[in-house]
Amino acid sequence: MDNRHFEIQDNTEKNRNRPEKNSIEVRDNMQTMRQNNHSSENRDSHASQDDNHSQRNRERHNSKNNRSNQSIKTFNNSVFTTEQLSVYYGDTLALSKVNMEIPPKQVTALIGPSGCGKSTLIRCFNRLNDLIESFHTEGKVFFHDKNLYSKKVDAVKVRRKIGMVFQKPNPFPKSIYDNIAYGARINNYSGDMDELVENSLKKAALWTEVKDKLKENGLSLSGGQKQRLCIARAVALKPEVILMDEPCSSLDPVSTQKVEDLIHDLKESYTVVIVTHNMQQATRVADLTAFFNAEEGESGNRFGYLVEYDETDKIFQDPQEEATQKYVSGDFG
Repeated sequence: MDNRHFEIQDNTEKNRNRPEKNSIEVRDNMQTMRQNNHSSENRDSHASQDDNHSQRNRERHNSKNNRSNQSIKTFNNSVFTTEQLSVYYGDTLALSKVNMEIPPKQVTALIGPSGCGKSTLIRCFNRLNDLIESFHTEGKVFFHDKNLYSKKVDAVKVRRKIGMVFQKPNPFPKSIYDNIAYGARINNYSGDMDELVENSLKKAALWTEVKDKLKENGLSLSGGQKQRLCIARAVALKPEVILMDEPCSSLDPVSTQKVEDLIHDLKESYTVVIVTHNMQQATRVADLTAFFNAEEGESGNRFGYLVEYDETDKIFQDPQEEATQKYVSGDFG
């Protein structure tokens, strides 16, 4: 399997070009792993089609909610950088003007109440939102120095470098072995498949539990084992980043502890971004934490925005924003 960075012919540099609006239609086959390359399409401007509610929403977005003066935490060699990133579904604003950087080989947690855009944000990082027809963005998302939403970027190749683990474990209805080997096979992996399967399961702390039953169906595993199998499946593609959208929300405490221990181990080799509603979990696993909140626009829809982003200890012990203090204290959310 080719572990090199995907090729991107993009001369765009940060802070130079105007934001692009793009939509990619990708056939979702076997949880996005059996996808063929699709051509990118430029999205026409929707400004002339906005109704009065949408116009008021954008005005509110551009005035009261303009938080561009907020200090931005920066890192050397950031894996992801967002610049004034806003997300819309049709005319509805979902996430407003997010500026943040994600450092390499650390765990970054996204916390906040429901509806504040946490899952929307991490799905921007591997372009899964492209599968939603009405989705479009303003601003930019960089993977290293490449604009992910450039029309020259292949979304399928992006997902090979940026793996995803979902809230509910979703193993394929195949053997444990084939769950790991499947992605490698469709990507023409030419190495030792047995070795790849074993190493992936070891990285997911599952090998000792399943090594004698690799031919059994992955659906026969317990909930916690299924989730670790999904992590092993993501690791097998040799990504650089692993995104986790509430990976422990459906697990029991014992299984949750195993996944959290695994997250600590994974950051030795991968950049991890995790969405969690469990603030205690964020304090246990995350090096950095970003707190998002939501407010209601004039048309009645709720949209999310970044309030504060810093080292986890500082967010929970010495937050700089009143809203952060109230949230981590349990006053709302």
